[in-house]
Amino acid sequence: MWTLTKKFSFEASHQLTHHDGPCARLHGHSYHGHVEVRGDHLQGSGPKLGMVLDYGDISKVLKPAIAALDHQHLNDILDTNGPTAEVIAKWLFEVLAPNIPGLSAVVIEETDSSSCRYTSE
Repeated sequence: MWTLTKKFSFEASHQLTHHDGPCARLHGHSYHGHVEVRGDHLQGSGPKLGMVLDYGDISKVLKPAIAALDHQHLNDILDTNGPTAEVIAKWLFEVLAPNIPGLSAVVIEETDSSSCRYTSE
């Protein structure tokens, strides 16, 4: 079994209106993360020979999804008063899954020390 990883980053603001700490105030993050794609076989022929999935094919699907979040207010984009890392990871997984075969996880890093991993399991 192979696991591929494709990294991404975006800048966005959010506000956790029901939070009992400083995250209740409007603030922003430089989000980082990655998608994980799992596969148990390699392409046997053609231009993708020896690949589970071409990183370029992952990027073609990932870039527009990240562009929809970049430099946006996530409360508006995700239509919630609580766009936590958990909500962002699940939203991104659901957007990407139909077009990335073998997508197994999305990881969102909100800070250098805090991250969330969402899987379909």
